[in-house]
Amino acid sequence: MRLVVIAGTIATIVSLISTPILIRFLARHGYAQAIRASADGLHYPDHEAKRGTPSMGGVAILIAVLSGYFGTHLLVWRPMTASGLLILFLMVGLGLVGVADDYLKIFQQRSTGLRARTKLVGQAVVALAFAFMSVQFPNADGLTPASMAVSFLRDTSLVLPMAVFLVWVWFLITATTNGVNLTDGLDGLATGAATMSFLAYVLITVWQYGQSCSLVASESCYPTANPIDLSIIAAACAGATFGFLWFNTAPARIFMGDTGSLALGGGIAGLAVFTETELLLPLTAGLFLITALSVILQVGSFKLTGRRVFRMAPLHHHFEMLGWPEIQIVVRFWIIQGLCIGAGLALFYAEWVRS
Repeated sequence: MRLVVIAGTIATIVSLISTPILIRFLARHGYAQAIRASADGLHYPDHEAKRGTPSMGGVAILIAVLSGYFGTHLLVWRPMTASGLLILFLMVGLGLVGVADDYLKIFQQRSTGLRARTKLVGQAVVALAFAFMSVQFPNADGLTPASMAVSFLRDTSLVLPMAVFLVWVWFLITATTNGVNLTDGLDGLATGAATMSFLAYVLITVWQYGQSCSLVASESCYPTANPIDLSIIAAACAGATFGFLWFNTAPARIFMGDTGSLALGGGIAGLAVFTETELLLPLTAGLFLITALSVILQVGSFKLTGRRVFRMAPLHHHFEMLGWPEIQIVVRFWIIQGLCIGAGLALFYAEWVRS
């Protein structure tokens, strides 16, 4: 538990210090994201007040996460593990895809950023590399960071062949990263929801460490590789997003951009794969799934029937168009995320009690 506190503290402090420095740098050079405006019959919520707000804040989040992880290992002189380093590889790799997207939004003033196909290819390259390496590097107990079995609250009996496993992990990562990306449309919404998700994985990984098969020989033990290092990563991510939220809450002084949303989504998905709770993602990342489904439903309905289900997708913009204040939408969506995570943790604990 001491390592979790150290990692979270370092990441929070670094985030609180580095974010305002990044804000001043971006503002001084006029690096702000383009804002979509209503035109040609297309109506968007009025976000004119956000024009000029710096973007690419995900850089500060990544710096804080890396500081929290490496700083903790240096302070306690603890060896790093493949599990922790692979999660960082996934987050930084996806963050670089986000940097390219944010570059176009900021420097080219193209509000849509990278073309969807180009972004998906970049995500796929990073996700597939992560998936392949996740079943390499066995630890002292012979456990690799990931298992090729599909998991819910722990591994199931369904073991995937390598090719299918790569596609499965790619799907989980792509779905989660794009869910976070779509949710990042209101001040603090995605940041606060991501903080909750990472705190959930702090609890899950700490519990798995205490009930690890290397420490407790029982039928209910968890064969998770390197759970305490996953706790350090989860705590660092939670601290980084928590510190960033201070500046990202309404009215936001900085946006995380795709640099942050893709990296955070990758971190959440990677933790789900490594903690063997893949099918629990619809609850630990509940708000992101709901947001993504609202877009899928909107697009599908319009293509099939020519009618839209919502006034605008993603879902939070629908409520904006109904006249709800931004802060009210954010807080209520945070409550929904909290309820989803509470249900997920309850299922996780109930399964352990039953087993």
